[in-house]
Amino acid sequence: MTTALTDTLFMTQRHLRNLLRQPAWILISLIQPIVWLLLYGALFRKIVEIPGFGAGSYIDFLTPGIVVMTCLFSAGWSGMSLIDDLDRGVVDRFLVSPVSRGSLIAGRLVQGALVGVIQSAIIIVLGLIIGAKYPGGIAGIVALTVCSVLLGTGIGALSNGVALLSRREETMIAVSNFVLLPLTFLSSVFMAQALMPGWMRSVAKYNPVNWAVQAGREGLTSGPRLGPGVHAHGLAPGLHARVHVARDPCLPRVPEVDLTSTRGREGPSRPARPRVL
Repeated sequence: MTTALTDTLFMTQRHLRNLLRQPAWILISLIQPIVWLLLYGALFRKIVEIPGFGAGSYIDFLTPGIVVMTCLFSAGWSGMSLIDDLDRGVVDRFLVSPVSRGSLIAGRLVQGALVGVIQSAIIIVLGLIIGAKYPGGIAGIVALTVCSVLLGTGIGALSNGVALLSRREETMIAVSNFVLLPLTFLSSVFMAQALMPGWMRSVAKYNPVNWAVQAGREGLTSGPRLGPGVHAHGLAPGLHARVHVARDPCLPRVPEVDLTSTRGREGPSRPARPRVL
């Protein structure tokens, strides 16, 4: 267990260093949620006047949805970096080292969770600046962030699973677009669930994005209430997906090699060329 945690920490640091070498990507990932909040907030500002909407300010209503949507899209595209590492042989080099196999995925998920926390904080602060109110206080903000990050972790695990199965960027792009956009628009991110068509309300009941949005919105408006509903709809799916994809059987199994004298692991001699199944 200690070795797995140490390896996960090492892989997380590697992915964070790799991210810091791409300032353009950092800038886009930070600016994009700001644009979403300002654009959608101005576009649908009058929508709260529709009878039955149930919110006095659209910014108050929209901010939790943008937080969740940002974590969703950021995690949904995380498999692209794994495909890039597979193509460049980076994963092959790690597979012939004594590193824990689960840490190859867990490190990416932890890095994605940290990015999600930073993006969530930026959106929450911006929402506060442009007039959003958070009656739930710090506890509500923490509840929203936790729900968003757990959703992102589960989606990120699935994204990495698709990357391991397909190993092609074209497939990853098609799957991400096919899944992420419907999940977003079949939730209450932009529109109150009471005003949705009947069939969309029925689908939203089983949509994990809607679970996270509703749990986070409830936390911001009246404080978190961690009951059975939140556990089943907001928190458990992310943890469940993270555990199972971290043990993904699609990860190639290559014999461990004792490359260092300090790790104390024994293994067969290094193959001439690691074979990735």
